[in-house]
Parts: sequence; structure tokens; C-alpha cells
Amino acid sequence: MSDAALRPEVYRDTKASQDFGVVEKELTLFEKLFNQAWLRKCVLLVLIAVVWEVYGRHLDNPLLVPTFSDTVTALVAAIKSGVLIDRAWTSVKVLMIGFSVGVFLAAVLTILAITTQLGTDFLETVTAMFSPLPAIALLPLALIWFGLGIGSLIFVMVHSVLWPLALNTHAGFRAVSPTLRMVGRNYGLSGLGLVLKILIPAAFPSILAGLKIGWAFAWRTLIAAELVFGVASGKGGLGWYIFESKNQLDIPEVFAGLLTIIMIGLLVENVIFRTIENKTVRRWGMQT
Repeated sequence: MSDAALRPEVYRDTKASQDFGVVEKELTLFEKLFNQAWLRKCVLLVLIAVVWEVYGRHLDNPLLVPTFSDTVTALVAAIKSGVLIDRAWTSVKVLMIGFSVGVFLAAVLTILAITTQLGTDFLETVTAMFSPLPAIALLPLALIWFGLGIGSLIFVMVHSVLWPLALNTHAGFRAVSPTLRMVGRNYGLSGLGLVLKILIPAAFPSILAGLKIGWAFAWRTLIAAELVFGVASGKGGLGWYIFESKNQLDIPEVFAGLLTIIMIGLLVENVIFRTIENKTVRRWGMQT
């Protein structure tokens, strides 16, 4: 090889650390506070409350939109009397039952779909049939089949939870790479063992998304159903509380019931699901 083909040697002088310039800059107090997601969300909620209060005072018609302060006053009074807590707990208990049944049935259908071709065909067929069907449309049948009570509420909630959760879980399972499947099979896993140890952890972001969607559908379906026939065993939930308050033209109590529904939704989303997300998919590096 000729000398012309050789690459020339390049020598560079090393620099002292003080010559690098600014390597690390301390964040300002505003930047530190702005980086806190919970604080940003709290500020947004305060802004919404302020806009609500200003609009309510400007409208000056409590029968249409009470002010935020009047709603909070009605909320505190209902909590002190124990009525709102009792109604909220009634709704939450029914929700937990219906949501648990829906999750169980979705797990059974998805496991069958991922392990057998016939199960896949069955899941795709029934989801195409029933997923577009609104749960409210099933209320008349629920009343006929299960009567006026918790059974009807659970039936419509299961319909709301089952299909979105099954679809998300099945899509997550199908998105698992063939490499992971082969790793599981090399370890002697098959059937339910492969699902539990390989597919569920790999597809957990999709499963968690399905759980969030299913929870939201179940919660709003429950409230809507309670508005129609929400008295179960002589005691209604939050939907029935709103319906009774509307009949009495106590609009601040109506908004207090709606605010309670919103607060429960925020609690479930930002505490329960966020904790599950932080301890699973974020900890595993599957989400940022």
C-alpha cells in the first residue's frame, strides 16, 4: 500500500473541564414546578373552576347553571348528611361487580382466541356483532330478563366492558413478536403457560388501555342505567341521586352528583391506573 493511501494522523489537544462551558444548568423554580404533572393538572382544574364560577355568576340563573361555589356547598352538605357517600358507594359496588365479570369473560374469550383458530373466528364475529351495539339499547331486555335491580345493571355493564377489552387484548397478543413466542416455546411453554408468562407481559400496554376504556364505558353506562331504572333493593346510586335532585329542581345537587362522578373518574384514572402503569409498563421501559 502506498504512502498516499494512508490516512493522516490527527492530534488534538485535550481541554480542561473548565473550558467545556456550561454542562449542567440548574432549573429555575418555575421550571421545577412546571415539570410536576400533578401540579399542572391541578392548575388546569383550578382554571376550569374559575371559568365555571365566572360563567355561573354572569348567567345568574341557578336553574340552568349554578355557580361552582353553590355546587361545592351542595356537595359538602350532601357529604355531611351521608346521602351522597351512600349513593356513591352503592354505584361503586355495582361497578366493581360488573367490571370484574366483564374482565373475566374478556380474558376467557381472548385466551380461547389466541390459542385456537375457532376461538379467533368466534371473537372476531361476536365483537363485530355486539361492539357497535349501545348498552342503553339493551336496557329493555335487561329489565325483562333480570328485573328491576342489580342484575340488570351488571348485564349492561358487562356488555360495555367485554368487547373493548377483548379487542384491545387480542390486538396486543397478535402484536407480540414471533421472536418472543419462539423464546417461550424454547422454554417449553405452550397454551395457558405461554399466555401467562409471555403474551400477557408483552401485550400489557394494550391490555391496560383496554382496561381504561372498559372502565370508562362501564362507569358511564352504570350512571345512564341508574338514571333510567337505578333503584336496586330500594336504594339507588349516583344516577338515581341526580334523577331525584332534578325532579325536585335542586340543580346544585344535580351538579354535585355530576361533580362526584367526575371526581371518582379522576381518582380511578390518576391513582389506580397510574399506579398500575408506573409499576408495570413504565418500569419495564415499554412506555416513557
